[in-house]
Amino acid sequence: MQTTLDVVGMTSGHCESVVKDALGELNGVTSVEVNIGTGKVDVTYDDVQVTVADMREAVEDQGYDVVV
Repeated sequence: MQTTLDVVGMTSGHCESVVKDALGELNGVTSVEVNIGTGKVDVTYDDVQVTVADMREAVEDQGYDVVV
């Protein structure tokens, strides 16, 4: 499956790396593409292993907001 998260607060390559790493550590996430300019994060994942809520929590735990 694939989803796009709208993440607020990313401003640099460091932010991109933090979000990418946080999502990449979740079991079931197979791909993460971050666009700092738009705040969009495209995630490819296995919905049996991980939920969008899990992804949102992982990003918010890093100090960023996810707009639903």
